[in-house]
Amino acid sequence: MMERRRMDAALMVLLLGHLAAALEVPLDLPQPPTITHQSPKDYIIDPRENIIIHCEAKGKPHPSFSWTRNGTHFDVDEDPHVTLRPHSGTLVVDISRAKADQYESVYQCTARNKHGTAVSNNIVVRQSRSPLWSKEKIKPIVVQEGVSLVLPCQPPAGLPPPIIFWMDNYFQRLPQSNRVSQSLNGDLYFSNVLQEDSRNDYICYARFPYTQTIQQKQPISVKVLSLDAINDTMAAFYNDTDLFSDDPADERKPTLLVPSGPSSSKIVLRGQVLEMECIAEGLPTPDISWTKVSGELPAKRTHFLHYQRTLRIVNVSESDAGDYRCTAKNKMGSVHHNIHIMVKAAPYWISGAPRNLVLAPGENGVLTCRASGTPKPSISWAMNGIPIENSPKDPSRKVEDDTIIFTDVQIGSSAVYQCNISNTYGYLLSNAFVNVLSEPPRVLTPANKVYQVIKNHRALIDCASFGSPIPKITWFKDSRSSTLDGDPYILHDNGTLEIPVAQSHNSGKFTCVARNLLGKEENHVFLEVKEPTRILKQPEYKVVQRGRSAVFQCKVKHDPTLPPVMTWLKDDGELPDDERFEVGADSLTITDVTEMDAGVYTCIMNTTLDHDSASAELTVVERPDSPTDLELTDQKKRSVQLTWTPGDEHNSPIQKFLIQYEDSLHHRGHWHNLTEVPGTRTTAHLKLSPYAHYTFRVLALNAVGLSHPSFPSRMFKTEPAAPDENPTGVEGFGTEHNNLVISWKPLTGLQSNGPGLHYRVMWRQKTVSSDWNMATVANTSKFVVTGTPTFVPYELKVQAVNDHGAAPEPAIAHGYSGEDLPVAAPENVQAMVVNSSLAEVYWDPVPSKLIRGHLKGYKVYYWRERSLHKHNPHHVEKQILTFSGNHSRGKLPGLHPYSLYSFYVKIYNGKGEGPASHTQQFETPEGVPGAPTSLLVTNTDLDSLTLEWSPPHVHNGRITGYTLTYQPVNNSNELGPVEELALPANETSVILSNLRHSTRYKFYLNAKTVRGAGPAISQETVTIMDEGNTQTSHPIARSPPHKHPHRNAPPASPFGNVSSSVGEEGALISWEYWGPERNVFVEYKLENSEGEEEWQRESVNGSQNFMLKSLKAGLPYKVRLVTKGHHDQPLHHSQEVSVMVPAVASRQVDIATQGWFIGLMCAIALLILILLIICFIQRNKGGKYPVKEKEDAHTDPEFQPMKDDDCTFGEYSDNEDHKPLKGSRTPSNGTVKREDSDDSLVDYGDGGDGQFNEDGSFIGQYSGKSVSRETAEGHESSEAPSPINAMNSLNSFV
Repeated sequence: MMERRRMDAALMVLLLGHLAAALEVPLDLPQPPTITHQSPKDYIIDPRENIIIHCEAKGKPHPSFSWTRNGTHFDVDEDPHVTLRPHSGTLVVDISRAKADQYESVYQCTARNKHGTAVSNNIVVRQSRSPLWSKEKIKPIVVQEGVSLVLPCQPPAGLPPPIIFWMDNYFQRLPQSNRVSQSLNGDLYFSNVLQEDSRNDYICYARFPYTQTIQQKQPISVKVLSLDAINDTMAAFYNDTDLFSDDPADERKPTLLVPSGPSSSKIVLRGQVLEMECIAEGLPTPDISWTKVSGELPAKRTHFLHYQRTLRIVNVSESDAGDYRCTAKNKMGSVHHNIHIMVKAAPYWISGAPRNLVLAPGENGVLTCRASGTPKPSISWAMNGIPIENSPKDPSRKVEDDTIIFTDVQIGSSAVYQCNISNTYGYLLSNAFVNVLSEPPRVLTPANKVYQVIKNHRALIDCASFGSPIPKITWFKDSRSSTLDGDPYILHDNGTLEIPVAQSHNSGKFTCVARNLLGKEENHVFLEVKEPTRILKQPEYKVVQRGRSAVFQCKVKHDPTLPPVMTWLKDDGELPDDERFEVGADSLTITDVTEMDAGVYTCIMNTTLDHDSASAELTVVERPDSPTDLELTDQKKRSVQLTWTPGDEHNSPIQKFLIQYEDSLHHRGHWHNLTEVPGTRTTAHLKLSPYAHYTFRVLALNAVGLSHPSFPSRMFKTEPAAPDENPTGVEGFGTEHNNLVISWKPLTGLQSNGPGLHYRVMWRQKTVSSDWNMATVANTSKFVVTGTPTFVPYELKVQAVNDHGAAPEPAIAHGYSGEDLPVAAPENVQAMVVNSSLAEVYWDPVPSKLIRGHLKGYKVYYWRERSLHKHNPHHVEKQILTFSGNHSRGKLPGLHPYSLYSFYVKIYNGKGEGPASHTQQFETPEGVPGAPTSLLVTNTDLDSLTLEWSPPHVHNGRITGYTLTYQPVNNSNELGPVEELALPANETSVILSNLRHSTRYKFYLNAKTVRGAGPAISQETVTIMDEGNTQTSHPIARSPPHKHPHRNAPPASPFGNVSSSVGEEGALISWEYWGPERNVFVEYKLENSEGEEEWQRESVNGSQNFMLKSLKAGLPYKVRLVTKGHHDQPLHHSQEVSVMVPAVASRQVDIATQGWFIGLMCAIALLILILLIICFIQRNKGGKYPVKEKEDAHTDPEFQPMKDDDCTFGEYSDNEDHKPLKGSRTPSNGTVKREDSDDSLVDYGDGGDGQFNEDGSFIGQYSGKSVSRETAEGHESSEAPSPINAMNSLNSFV
C-alpha cells in the first residue's frame, strides 16, 4: 500500500510542475536559518582545556540561538561558567573554576528567526580519561624452552581506548616476528619461547591520544630455561626432585590461542574497519593464512598485519559479510578457526540529504529524505523543530513517508523541515528549508571575469544566478547572433556553459542572460584559450662516473602569455641544498657527482593553468672497490686455490677479475699478471712454477675501469725442481769469417725452477759426420766457437740445467759460421733498350761457392755519360738499383731519352759487395720534346701580329719543327675555327696576317721530334682598331704553373685624350674610347699609397665623361679608365692622370706628399728587393760531393737508405744543368728529386719495398747519389714565375 501511494505522489508531482533545484540564497534576501557548523555527535573533550561546543548558523534576519541539555532547556545565563559567543550559538565552558565531568551531557542547538527554526544533532559531550595502572607486584615468569607464553597487558579503560605497545627499559620497541606478536587487546604472545627471550624488562605501555599521556605497566621478568638447567638450579628447593618431570618440549602441531574454539562470530558496521586475528602456538612456529569461505577477499581493501596474524578490511560493505577462515600450519599439522561476520549499517543517505527549496508563489516542490540502513531505519519529519504531526496544518503540504510534496505555495509558507532517520546503530538528522520568494533575476558571477583554459581541455564558464522563479540562462558569443545551445556547447542546469574541447577560435567575449517572469539581467565574461605546456626535449637516462658532471636537458614550449616556473625534483622531493646543483633556464647540471646523487630527477614546468613533467634516472658508477679476504686453499706442489670476496661494484657489474703475483725470490717488488677469471667467479685455480715465493693480489674490472689492488695474500712457497723448458731463440751466425756465435734467449728466474742455473751448449758441422762438441756456460746468453771454416752449416743445441737436474732434450737448431766478401763478379753482362726511358739488364748468376755467404742480391750501378744532342760530357752521377734475392736480370726505369748510359753489376752478401763486372754501355732512343720555353705576342696591329718563342729546354732528340694552332674567342668564351701552321725547326718567330680587328685570339705552340709532338704552350691577345696607336694589347698569360715567365710588349689601349678638370663638386674626367667592350669604369686611388691598396671603381654607364665626387680635398689621386672582360678580368686600361681637389690653406705640411720623402721610400724599397734577390740566389745553391764520399758515408754496403722526407728511393738525375730551380728542396748532398720521368718506379716494383721479380722488374731500392746540381732538363718549377727562375732558364737554355 505504501509503495502505491509513493508512485501516486510522484505522478502528481510531474503533473503539478517542475522540481525546484537547491539554490544558494543571497544573504541580503529573507531566508530561514541554516546551520553551517556544529560539533560532532560523539564529542570527546580534553579535561585540561575549556569546553567549546560549536553551533553556527546563517539566515535573514540573523538567527537567535538556544540550547537543550539532556532534553531540557539549558539556561546559559544562569550558569556563570558558560558563555555564548556573540552573534553565534557556540557554547564556551570555562573549566578553570569548574570540573569538566560536570558538563558531560547530551546537548542540542536551536537557531531560529521569523522564517523558521533549525536544530543541530544531539552532541554527546564526554571527557577524555587516561587512568593510571593499578599497582601490582608481578612475579618473575620461569618457563621451559619451547612452550608457548602470553604476557598480559590489561591496560586501564580510557576514553578513547589507548594505543598499546611493548618496550624495554631503554624505550626501545621489543622485536616482534611470526613467533612473537602483539594481539589486538595488547597482550604479547609467544608461539614458543627460546632462551634468547629471557629478559627482565618486558614493559607494556598505553598511550592516550587526547591527553597525549603514556602509562607504563610494571616490568615483567621472563626466564627461559632448558630442562637440565631447571633441574640443576631448583633441585635444592624441592628435595632433590625435578621441577619438571615431563620430557623437554617436543615439536607439536599448532593450537589456536586466539580466538578459542572452532568458530566465532563478529558484528561490524558498514564503512568501518573490520579486524580479525588468529594467534597460534606450536613448534616449529606455525604460519597463518586467511581465506573467505563464501567468496574472495576484496584485494584492494584487504591488508595483512602482524605477520599474517591480523586480517584488516577497510571501508566494510554488505558484500564483506560471510564466513572467514584462518589456518595455522606447521610440519606437524594444522588447525583452523571460522569467523562469521555480520555487517550492520547505521542509517546512510542514498541520494544525499534533503536540499533547500526556493519557490515562487504558486510553484510546486519536493523535499526527499531517502536513506537506508541495517536494520531498516525509521523516518520522522519535523517543522521548525516540532514534529510535523503537531505542526499547523498547511493545505499546500503533503507528507508521503520519506517525501514532502508542496503544491501552489504562497508567501508565508517558509519554514525549516527536519528529517530524522534512525535505527539501532545510529541516526541521521538533516535540516532543509522551504523559502517562498518573489525575486527578479540576479547574476552572481563577477562581471568581466576572465576564464583561462588550455587548448584541447574542457572549458567551464560560470553564470551563477538567483531568482524566484528560477531564472532561465541563455548564452551568446561576441556578436550575439545566435544562442549557444548546440554542439560544441553544453549548457548545464546551474547555468554553466561547457566547451568539451576548447580551441583557439573559442576565445572571446561571452554573454549570459538570466530571465524569469520578473525581469532579466546579463553578464559579460571572457574566455582565453592558451597553448599547452609541453616538454620538447626530455631529460635522458644518464650513467655518470663519480666525480664527473651530469647534465639533464629539459626544453619546454609554453604559451607566451603564461609565466612558466621550472622546478626540478630528486626522487619526488626537493633538490639537495648543495652548490653542486646548478639549475639553468632549461637544464640541470650536477658537478662532481657522488653516489648520493643517484636517483630519479624530474623536470616540472608549471604555469598558472597547466604543467608538464618528465623524469630520467641518474646512475652513478665508479671503479669497483678492491676485493677483500684473500685465502689460499688446496695447496699442492705446483698449484693453489685462491678465493676472495668482491668489493662494491658501484652500479657497474664486474666484468672480470685480474690475478697478479709477486715473486719475492726472483723479482721482489714487481707484480705480474697471472690469469683472469669472469666477474661472476670468486675463486681461481692457479698453476705455479717451482722454486718461487708467491704473493697474490686481485683487481676487479668493470665498465669504468680497474679497481685498486687488494691487500696481498699470505706468501706461498713452491719447492725447487729440474727445469721444465730449454732456452728459445737458438741461433748460429758468424761475426768473423772464421767463427760461430751461438746465441739464445735465457730463462727467467721463474723458469729456472731451482738454484744453480747453467746451460750446455752443443754444436757440430751439419755436412760432416762428427760428434757433438759441448761447453757449459752460466750467466750468459751466447757462446763463441772460433777456428771454424768460412760459411759452413752447423747443428746447434742449448740445454738448461740446474742443481736438481736437466731440462728435456733440446731441439736442434741450425746456423752458419761467418761470411766473407764474394770473390767473383757476374758474367755476360748486357743491356737491352726497351724504350726511350727504360732498359733491361741481364747477367749470369755467380756460383754459390764463390758467394761465401748468404746471397742478398745484385746491385746495378749506372750513370748518364752525355746527351746525344750535345756531345759535351756531363758530370758523372752514379745511380744504384738493388735487386734482392737470386736474380739474373733487372729493369732500369726513368732514363733520359737520346742519351748514352754506362753500367756494371755487383753481387753482395751479408758481409758486403763483391767485385764489379765489366762496364757496358747503351744508348736510349729519341723521345718527344718539352714545351717551348716562351711564347710572346708583339707588334699587334689592326689585322696582324708577331709571335716569338724560344726552343724547349728539353729536346729529347732533334727538333724537326713546330706546330702553331690558333683560333678566335668571342665575348662568351666560345672558341672559333682552328687554324694550324707547320713551322721549320730553325724558326723562332712568325707574323700572322689577315686577322680580325678587335678580336681576342688564343695561340698554341709545340715542338716535334721524330717520336712526335711535345706539350704546347699557349697565349692570348686582342687585335686593335687604330693603326696610329703603337701600344699593344696586354696579353693574358695562361701558361701552366711550371712555365717560366717572359716579358711581353706594352699592351694596346682603346682609350685616348684622357683629361681632368677640378671644380667645386669634384673632379670631371673626360676621355675618348673606341674599344669593343662595354664595361667601362673609372678607377682611382691615392697617388702616394702603398702598392697593396686596391683601386676604387665607379661605373661610367656608357658616357665619355664622369664627375668624381668622392675624392678628399687636399689629397693627390691617380685616375685611369679600364674595361672589364669575362669573369670581371681587366682587359685594357688607359694612361693614369693625376688629380688633386684643392683644400683650405694650412700651415701644416703633409710629409707623405713631399717629393723627397717619396724618393727616399722608393730607394729603400729597391734596396730591400735587391737584398731579397741575393738571398734567394744563395739559398738555391747546392753542394757537391763525390760519389766515393757518398758511398763511404754508408758503413753497411747492403743498406740503401730511403728519403726521410717522403719515403721514396734515392734520386737520380742528369747533369746538363748545374743550378737547381728556385723553390726546390735541395738536400745537403746536393741531390734534387726528379719529377718528370715518363716511367715511375711504382710501375716496376713489387710494392712498398721497391723490388723487381725474377723477370727483371724492379725488386730493390734505387737511389741517386748526386755529385752535381740538377739540370733544368726535365725539372720544371711548380712555383709562380720569378726573376730567379728566369735567370735559371737562361743558364740552362742550349
